[in-house]
This record gives sequence, structure tokens and C-alpha cells, in this order.
Amino acid sequence: MTLTKAILLRARIIFLCALCFVLLITWKIVHLQFVEVDKWRNCAKTAQLAYRPIVASRGNIYAHDGALLATSLPFYRVALDPVVASDACFKAGIDPLSRALSDFYQDNPPAYYKQRIIDARAKKRNYLLLHKGFITYADKKKMSHWPIFNQGRFRGGVIFEAQYKRYNPFRELARRTIGVHRETHGSGLEYAFNKVLKGVDGKALYQKVVGGNWKKVPESTTVAPIHGSDLVTTLDINLQDVAQSSLLSVLEQTEAQNGCAIVMEVATGAIKAMANLSRTESGQYIESYNYAIGSSVEPGSIFKLASMLALLEETEWPLTQLVDTGDGAVQFYNRWMKDVKKGGYGLLTLQGVFEKSSNVGISIAIQEAFGTNPQKFIDYMEALGMHQPLGIELAGEGKPYMITPKSKMWSGVTLPWLSIGYNLQVTPLQMLVLYNAVANNGRMVKPIFVQRIQSANGVVKSFPTTVLKEKICSDKTLRKLKTMLEGTVERGLAQRIKHGFYKIAGKTGTAQKLINGKYTDHHLTSFAGYFPADHPRYSCIIVVDSPQGESFRFGAEVPAPIFKDIVDRIAGKDLHARKPINRPFSNPTTEAQWVGAAQSAAYLGLFGLHQSTPKWPLVIEFPKQCSEGVHPIALSNVGSVDELTFLYRWLQLPIPGNVSQEVSWGRLTVRSTESIFQPCKRPSSVPSVLHMKLRDALFVLEKNGLQVTIEGNIHGVVSQQFKTTSNQITILLK
Repeated sequence: MTLTKAILLRARIIFLCALCFVLLITWKIVHLQFVEVDKWRNCAKTAQLAYRPIVASRGNIYAHDGALLATSLPFYRVALDPVVASDACFKAGIDPLSRALSDFYQDNPPAYYKQRIIDARAKKRNYLLLHKGFITYADKKKMSHWPIFNQGRFRGGVIFEAQYKRYNPFRELARRTIGVHRETHGSGLEYAFNKVLKGVDGKALYQKVVGGNWKKVPESTTVAPIHGSDLVTTLDINLQDVAQSSLLSVLEQTEAQNGCAIVMEVATGAIKAMANLSRTESGQYIESYNYAIGSSVEPGSIFKLASMLALLEETEWPLTQLVDTGDGAVQFYNRWMKDVKKGGYGLLTLQGVFEKSSNVGISIAIQEAFGTNPQKFIDYMEALGMHQPLGIELAGEGKPYMITPKSKMWSGVTLPWLSIGYNLQVTPLQMLVLYNAVANNGRMVKPIFVQRIQSANGVVKSFPTTVLKEKICSDKTLRKLKTMLEGTVERGLAQRIKHGFYKIAGKTGTAQKLINGKYTDHHLTSFAGYFPADHPRYSCIIVVDSPQGESFRFGAEVPAPIFKDIVDRIAGKDLHARKPINRPFSNPTTEAQWVGAAQSAAYLGLFGLHQSTPKWPLVIEFPKQCSEGVHPIALSNVGSVDELTFLYRWLQLPIPGNVSQEVSWGRLTVRSTESIFQPCKRPSSVPSVLHMKLRDALFVLEKNGLQVTIEGNIHGVVSQQFKTTSNQITILLK
């Protein structure tokens, strides 16, 4: 074969191969286009369809009285199916709709929105996301009246895609306790009860459209979500407001680093309020960390209650047992224990040691009782649960720590310092549980934050009170502990919060802060206690970290006043938390109590506690001290009999038996030994303004159409006499 024939043969072979390849491609195209068209068309549709979750509505969180603490509110993204609207509707509405969108979002001119919608309609696109931002339900209602949108989903093509976001109506109140719901690293009740709150997601079939967005297939099968259950907490939003505002006021005054306040119901362990505030770089205070449960710190002197419990159980010393604190310093091996008071307290009773919070006195007593067997002291502490977490529902509870004789860190000075609140770390909530147990007659209960879980079908689960220890000590020791706690407020370091209407029991605390292994000049100040001391209803602990200023170094100066402020405001809101103003006539009544009762009567009477505001003012005569020290007139009111009896019953003051409803006007007088009712003639034209301040008297008289002139000291009160002629009156001041 010649070379020419060989080349020609190869060329023919290559040509045939290329022809076969082209024919094969052509056949494949024809086959796909006409034979397998339905198969691949279905595959394309399947690739654009997917089941996507329908997120269940998250359950609400309520306060104990039903006040809403956290809920999920709907927010929407606005989309449009531009093909749905008729030509007439679209032509008439496109311009005003574009202007409305531009005015609402304020990011692009009307022409931008108009062109996007027209282009999508021309391309037969069934889905156009108009804006990535979310709108509220109120905005959605407003948009529903816009042109084209007002035709609805099936005639106008508007699509409002809902997405729920969490909302706290009370903003910062209990924010950290309520918490946030994340799958990991959440906080508070939202995180602890996330499974209960979030419910079970459903699912629906969605189709992927141009632009990477998804729209729901209307005719598809949908699995409905199971919405989350609701939490009813133990929190009282009023008490939370009281605790948080009181804490904030002092933190701002002292420029402290942070602080926390907890209010707990004595009998049940229900947490009624928990405030946690941290100082930011800008000087503002926010709830960013839950110090109440998450921060384990050396408690300082408030721990002396636990030391006293162990001492009294072990030795049964009377409260009159004498302890010589000397000049306020004592040496244990190579370290000196000192009292705050220079020169010391000298010889003190055991009760005095506690009331004065003598470090020397406590450590000497504990060393004498447990020095040869310190493990026994540790056993008492472990019996009180100081060595382990409480196991509360909230995540992030701090782990307590305590040096024991089994530890390598134990030394001869560990026990004395342990007795005054060092060499151990506990959370503020853990210390409150101990004080609450004393208030609860020795019954230690676990703090609870949730009353029940409920759904639309009823209560899913209830959370009863859990008893951690039925009795923390003997009744004899318990009585002594209560006496010492009350004495601390009556005569000890917390005298400044002593109250005339009710007794407070508690203990101040101050601890030097350990930073980088060294004790510094920064202090952790605290106060823990309960009230009313005779019938405890609430227990409370306040902790303030690093208050600034020399006068704010101790628990009596910073946390104790917060405690008193909280207690005062709780007493004003919760009638069960205070005892009646009246006392049996056999007991002497203090001046402070009668003055307080008179002021309450004046306020409630003048400003209309009754459903119908009194037409005539109630006149108050304040107590006058006589030589025998008895108030001859404790409280006297003149006014409508109906108003007076309603007011006195509300204040729980004694009402004489001779009060007659047939008499419309009279005087009710309550003395320390008796109560008297005297019928009076109601003033026909002149209201009684006796003993009022000038400003109040002028208001009452001029309101009744009288022209008033004044004689006497302008800063005085209206005397027993006044002159009147026609519609003119002269009031005499003294």
C-alpha cells in the first residue's frame, strides 16, 4: 500500500468516527428531548422542592400573678407574587405602592421598587422579596391597606412571612433570671426549660424560586407544629421592681462593681425577686451576669450564723456566756485575728459577740469548742449543705468550696478564719437558704423559681416545695439564733435599720476580696436576714461588691440600708408582711407607732382610700407627750362616720361599740387604753381644716368657694379657732 492510500484510509476512519460521535450526540439529545422529557422534568422539580421546618411558637413565661415576663411576638418579611394581580389592579396600584414602600423603608427611591416589581412580573416570577428587613404586626396591618396589597394573598399576591422573636415587656427587670434561649450557652429560665418552652416543630413543602428564596407550596401536606408550654414562675414583678430599684440606687451612689439582691418566701422557698446588676465601662448598671447563683465568694461575717449554730449545738452555751475579746486582737500561731473596732470590745457575752460581729470572739469560741477536733466543725457545715450545690433549676450554679482537714491547704489557722467566713466559698443564694431555714423554724427548703408548667389543656407539671433538711438544729439552738439575729438589728451593728412597726432579724457581713492570691482593700459587703422577725414571711440577702469610699466599706453602711428599703416597700405592698398597727390596750404603744398610724390615717383619709372620696377632710391630732409618758390623745379623726369606720377597719384600729350608722358625722379617738366615739354636728358651710398645713387648708377652703385671709405664722398649722363671715374666712396660724 502506497503512502497516499494509507493517509486516505486513516482520514476516512477518523471521519467515520467523528460522524458516529455526532450521530450519537444527536440521538441522545433527541431521546432526552422527546422520549425522557417527563422523567427529567420531574427530577428538576424534585430538586427544587424540599420539606422545611415550621417553627413552633415558643411558650410564654409569666410571673406568679400572671404578669407576662417573656413572650414571642411575630415579625414579618414582605414578599410579593407580582403575577397574581390583574392588569387593571397592577396598573392602578404600582405607582402608589412603590411610593409607600420607599417612604416606609427609606432606603431606595420609588422608581427602584417599581422597576423590580415590573421586571419580576414580565419574567413571570412567582416570588419577589421586597425587603430583607422585618416589620411588626402593627406595620403589617398598615401595609395590608396599601394598593395591590389590599387585595390579599390570592388576588394581590402579597406574602407576609412570619418569624417569631422573643420580647420581654419589663425590659431589664429580672432579665438575667428570665435569661435567653440558645441551644448552647444560654441562661436563666429560657435555657433551663428550653425543651418545654420550644415545643415541637412541624414541616411543610417549599419550592425554591429565583433568587435562592423559598416559598411554600399551597397544596402540599403540612405537619402542624406543637406549640411550647408556658412557665408560671414564682417571681413577683412588684417585688422585683422594689429589689432592683433599691439595689440600683445604692450601687450608683457607691459606684460599686456589682451587686445582687434576692427575696425569698420563707415557708415555700419561692424566689419572689432576684436582681443582678453589673457596672459597665460607661458607668451604667445592667443585668449581664447572675451573681446570686453563679458567683461563689467568701461570705465573711454573714457566715458567723453557721458558726454559731455549730457552737451552740456542740456546747449548749447560754447566750450570757462571757468571751474575753481583749483589746481586739488575738494570735493564732503565726497570724493575728483582729476586730474592726480599735481597742477591741473587751468582755462580751456570746450574744454580744454576735451582735458586734467580733471576729476575735467568734474565733476564740470556735477554737475552744472544735480546736482539738476540727473535722466535727466541718461535719456541721456539711450537714447544712455548705459543701455542695443546691441543685436549682437554673444552669450555671456556682460550686461551693471549703478547706477541710483532709486538704493539703489545712493548717492551724484555717479553723479560726473559717469560723468568720474565710477559707470557703459559697453563693449568695446558698447563704440565704441558711437564713431562711432559721426563719422557717429550722426547716431548710430548696429555692424554687417555677410554680408550674401549663399548656392550653391545663397544668402539665407542678413544682412543690422540696425540703432539703427537716430540722437544721435543735429548737433550743434555734431560739438562740433568732434572738441573736434580732439583737443585731436592735442593739448591734445593724441598728440603723431598726424599724418601729415591725422587727427585722439579720446579720451584716464584710469580707476582704482575694485577688491574685492576696487579700486587698476591696470588700464584699453583705446583709442577710428576714422579716417580720416574730412571724417571718420573707427572707432576703443583699451583696454589694467593691463599694467605693471609706464610709462604704462595711455591710452596715451599704447592703443593710438596701435591705431596709426593700423591707419598707414590701411592707407597703404586702399587708401580710406587717403586723396590725393597733395593739392590745394592755401593752404600751410607742410614739413612733401612733405617729405612723396618724400619718397613714391622714394620708388615706385626705386622698380618698374609700371608693367615694370624702367630701370633708379628716382632721389629725398628733400625739402629745405628757409627764407620765402616756399619750392622752393618740389618734383623733373628725369626719363622715362611714369614711372613718372604713378607714379604721382598713388600718385595723379599734372601733368603739357605740358607733351608730344613724349619725353621719363624728369624732373617733383612739388612746393607748381606750377608743371613743363622739357624735358631732357636721359643718354646714365651712369644712374643718384644723391642724392642716396652710397649703392644704387653702386648697380645701377655696375649693368650697370661700375667700381666705391669713393671720399668724405662715409656716404654722391651722389653730383650733377661725373667723368666718358670709363667704369670707380668716384662718389663724400658730
